[in-house]
Amino acid sequence: MSVAEGKKAPDFTAATDGGGKLKLSDLRGKPVVLYFYPKDDTPGCTTEACGFRDGAAAFKKLKAQVVGVSKDSVARHDKFKAKYELNFPLVSDEDGKVCEKYETWIEKSLYGRKYMGIDRATFLIDGEGVVRRIWRKVKVAGHVEEVQEALKAL
Repeated sequence: MSVAEGKKAPDFTAATDGGGKLKLSDLRGKPVVLYFYPKDDTPGCTTEACGFRDGAAAFKKLKAQVVGVSKDSVARHDKFKAKYELNFPLVSDEDGKVCEKYETWIEKSLYGRKYMGIDRATFLIDGEGVVRRIWRKVKVAGHVEEVQEALKAL
């Protein structure tokens, strides 16, 4: 099943920081900002996470839930979340099943070396569970504000 704007978002249940579990469909009734990032505590990922953290008041006003996803372990998520006082759940996708559903596990290239990694991507899902907007190959600068603008249009 490919993910596309106007289609139902693929559901999943996965472990989160703090030893919790998150089931995407349990968040129905409010918009969800589901963002995928490569790795905890790296420069771009930290900047992006802190941007979503700092935008918490605006997301709350828009009644939206932010959820971060990476292949890091729950233990790494716990450290990352505590270090930067992140105020939203981080999903641990160690087996890559969520990344697979959202087509964010891709071949990348760095200095001519090919490897598999997470494509930095964000999915805006409405209260009915339908994908309304997809951003792929996200550039961190200005991204949080762009997502907030798209949320206002829902």
